[in-house]
Amino acid sequence: MNITKIPCISELSLKRPEVLRWQERMKLLEPFSDTIVVLPCSMKKPYSQSKSHTLFKKYTKGLQEVIVTSPFGICPREMEKTYPIQSYDASTTGDWSDEEIKATSKCLKEYVKDHKVIAHVSGGYRQACEEVLDNVVYTCQDDNTRSHESLDNLKNEVKKADKVSYGQHKIHDLRSIARYQFNTKKADALIPEDTKTSGRFNTRILSNKEQIATLHFETGLYTLNLKAGQILKEQEINRVFISFDLKSNTLFAPGIDKADENIIPNDEVVIIKDDTVVGVGKALMTGEEMVKSNMGIGVKVRHQIK
Repeated sequence: MNITKIPCISELSLKRPEVLRWQERMKLLEPFSDTIVVLPCSMKKPYSQSKSHTLFKKYTKGLQEVIVTSPFGICPREMEKTYPIQSYDASTTGDWSDEEIKATSKCLKEYVKDHKVIAHVSGGYRQACEEVLDNVVYTCQDDNTRSHESLDNLKNEVKKADKVSYGQHKIHDLRSIARYQFNTKKADALIPEDTKTSGRFNTRILSNKEQIATLHFETGLYTLNLKAGQILKEQEINRVFISFDLKSNTLFAPGIDKADENIIPNDEVVIIKDDTVVGVGKALMTGEEMVKSNMGIGVKVRHQIK
């Protein structure tokens, strides 16, 4: 996938397909802790590399963090390196229109539900919280989230909350990315309870010493190995069906008998012949186009059974 910056400079950005898809898929995600810390976004991406979030993270370990941002609405911390949230440009002044506040507060409420919230926000970020949150404590003083007084308030409130260990929420974080990428909670199956990871930049996802997938540094998304293809098949996710022997790394649309209709370009897919996984790769068409087209590449095959 070629990563390009997404300019978000007006209210029209609220209707961008990338934004609407992001907001819809955030409904699949759930917090890992009983208390949620709500934070403002930053110009620098991923957020955790900004000066402000470097400060915030000193105090928020062990709790679910969620960043409020326009036009995308929310970004749980574990999603901050995922396309497209890591590739948009927008103002971070906190001076939001009524439409931005309305859209963001709706996303925030859908995610937070009845959880307790520590909101370390000001300006439009705080207005979005005030629109929909009841069980909330505000920690920012004088509209300055980085002041000593504000950070002390954040630290003291976090101390009162029940923390979750890193080991406990690591699986949750990996599953959140899978849910988002494959648009279903069934994608949790891609991250078994015994999952191990390795790698400094690209992260290998391993189960029982077998590689399932790779989480890519550039996109924050998974590419699949054959083991993951078997899991997708079992969960009935992103399947492409053929009836001939796969012998090249290019699967043309005329050779595809059937494909799941929800597949969109750049999706990871599993290729199946006679109820057997024969390959995995990246879709270059929608599922409907794969079946109806009489020309063009349907799937770029990455791994296949030899």
